[in-house]
Amino acid sequence: MCIGGVGFFNKQGALGDVLPGMFQESHWEPAFGVASPTSFEAQVERAEQVVAGLPADQRLFLFVNASALHQPNWFHSPGATRAAGDTRATHAAALEYVDRHVGRLFAAMSARRRCFAIVCSDHGTTYGDGGYTGHRLAHEAVWTVPYAHFFLEPSA
Repeated sequence: MCIGGVGFFNKQGALGDVLPGMFQESHWEPAFGVASPTSFEAQVERAEQVVAGLPADQRLFLFVNASALHQPNWFHSPGATRAAGDTRATHAAALEYVDRHVGRLFAAMSARRRCFAIVCSDHGTTYGDGGYTGHRLAHEAVWTVPYAHFFLEPSA
């Protein structure tokens, strides 16, 4: 199952069909998207719902594209404004936001049986690296995809 956040998972065109098409089950909705300040919470809630409906013996591979790390992320930092834009500090605040809620995801995944999970962004972002800001450019920081893969063992 995948729970996408960015447009590559929205099934609204040829490119948005590719990644979801690699999974038996895929989920995307605007609440999971980059413009939602509560995107990761919504993604975790969907994972909780899906997992709760699975038979205990069914295997699950979960892929979550954590869109909260994508721009815009200014709204994750108290006092930041849209006009000021995204910064390393707002990106760090987005990561802290994900960290605050990832425990729920882990709890859901380990509630049944061993689960293989991948949680990732879709690319990195430059914040002044080499004089560049953003992600629509050829730069090592953009090519480096923040992710983690791991097995979650069943809770006792």
